[in-house]
Amino acid sequence: MSDRSDADRVTADDDGRDDEWRFGLDDVDENGVVGPEPTPIEPESVSTENALFVVLGALGTLAVLLSATL
Repeated sequence: MSDRSDADRVTADDDGRDDEWRFGLDDVDENGVVGPEPTPIEPESVSTENALFVVLGALGTLAVLLSATL
Protein backbone atom coordinates (compact mmCIF):
# COMPACT_ATOMS: atom_id res chain seq x y z
CA MET A 1 0.00 0.00 0.00
CA SER A 2 2.83 2.40 0.71
CA ASP A 3 4.23 1.74 -2.78
CA ARG A 4 1.06 3.10 -4.39
CA SER A 5 0.84 6.20 -2.17
CA ASP A 6 4.52 6.95 -2.70
CA ALA A 7 4.09 6.56 -6.47
CA ASP A 8 1.27 9.12 -6.46
CA ARG A 9 3.40 11.77 -4.83
CA VAL A 10 5.17 14.37 -6.93
CA THR A 11 8.78 15.04 -6.05
CA ALA A 12 10.82 18.17 -6.50
CA ASP A 13 12.45 16.64 -9.59
CA ASP A 14 9.11 16.31 -11.45
CA ASP A 15 7.57 19.79 -11.18
CA GLY A 16 9.83 21.86 -9.02
CA ARG A 17 7.33 21.49 -6.18
CA ASP A 18 8.33 19.38 -3.26
CA ASP A 19 6.08 16.85 -1.57
CA GLU A 20 2.76 17.82 -3.23
CA TRP A 21 -0.02 15.32 -3.96
CA ARG A 22 -0.80 14.82 -7.62
CA PHE A 23 -4.59 14.65 -7.06
CA GLY A 24 -6.80 16.24 -4.42
CA LEU A 25 -9.58 14.46 -2.55
CA ASP A 26 -12.17 16.15 -4.78
CA ASP A 27 -10.52 14.69 -7.89
CA VAL A 28 -10.93 11.02 -6.93
CA ASP A 29 -13.92 8.85 -6.02
CA GLU A 30 -14.20 6.60 -2.96
CA ASN A 31 -12.14 3.89 -4.69
CA GLY A 32 -9.28 6.28 -5.48
CA VAL A 33 -10.01 6.36 -9.22
CA VAL A 34 -9.57 9.67 -11.00
CA GLY A 35 -12.69 10.55 -12.97
CA PRO A 36 -12.79 12.24 -16.37
CA GLU A 37 -12.82 16.01 -16.61
CA PRO A 38 -16.40 17.29 -16.78
CA THR A 39 -17.39 18.98 -20.01
CA PRO A 40 -18.22 22.66 -19.53
CA ILE A 41 -21.81 23.77 -20.01
CA GLU A 42 -22.04 26.43 -22.67
CA PRO A 43 -24.86 28.99 -22.42
CA GLU A 44 -27.30 29.08 -25.30
CA SER A 45 -29.24 32.01 -26.69
CA VAL A 46 -32.54 32.90 -25.04
CA SER A 47 -35.56 31.87 -27.08
CA THR A 48 -38.75 33.93 -27.05
CA GLU A 49 -40.84 30.98 -25.88
CA ASN A 50 -38.62 30.30 -22.85
CA ALA A 51 -38.52 33.98 -21.88
CA LEU A 52 -42.31 34.14 -22.13
CA PHE A 53 -42.73 31.20 -19.75
CA VAL A 54 -40.32 32.78 -17.24
CA VAL A 55 -42.28 36.04 -17.30
CA LEU A 56 -45.61 34.20 -16.98
CA GLY A 57 -44.23 32.19 -14.04
CA ALA A 58 -43.03 35.33 -12.29
CA LEU A 59 -46.38 37.07 -12.83
CA GLY A 60 -48.26 33.99 -11.63
CA THR A 61 -46.13 33.84 -8.49
CA LEU A 62 -46.75 37.52 -7.78
CA ALA A 63 -50.49 37.01 -8.31
CA VAL A 64 -50.56 34.11 -5.82
CA LEU A 65 -48.55 36.05 -3.24
CA LEU A 66 -50.66 39.17 -3.58
CA SER A 67 -53.91 37.23 -3.37
CA ALA A 68 -52.71 35.49 -0.19
CA THR A 69 -51.96 38.81 1.51
CA LEU A 70 -55.34 40.38 0.70
